[in-house]
Amino acid sequence: MTNKELTLRDKRIERSVTRIFKAVFPDSTNHYDTLFGGMAMSLMDEVAFITATRFSRQKMVTVSSDRIDFKKPIPAGTIIELVGKVSSIGKSSLKVRVEVFVEQMYAYEQEKAISGEFTFVAIDDLRRPTMIL
Repeated sequence: MTNKELTLRDKRIERSVTRIFKAVFPDSTNHYDTLFGGMAMSLMDEVAFITATRFSRQKMVTVSSDRIDFKKPIPAGTIIELVGKVSSIGKSSLKVRVEVFVEQMYAYEQEKAISGEFTFVAIDDLRRPTMIL
């Protein structure tokens, strides 16, 4: 790959970075009053899907979620920021790394709480894998 191609790819990756903010309300928490893990994974997959689609501008489907690390509980009454970024690109697939940060509503500090990686495949109109353009 030439330096020019690498630069164009890097620009596409940076333009496709996706950030979504959510407030954590009691209806999305578990019996410990922290964000339910399944809800966190669903939000992460959504951010990863948006990131993959913004990068490729093609139809994308999730084919796997790789190791998801829950490092810090996310209590109700906090704000989370989900950040998705393309981490690797293959012929018909790509990986998106998603990090979830938690912050108190009335403070400026932010801590990484969850991270994981999701793999997507580009598909054509017949739902067969196709090359990422």
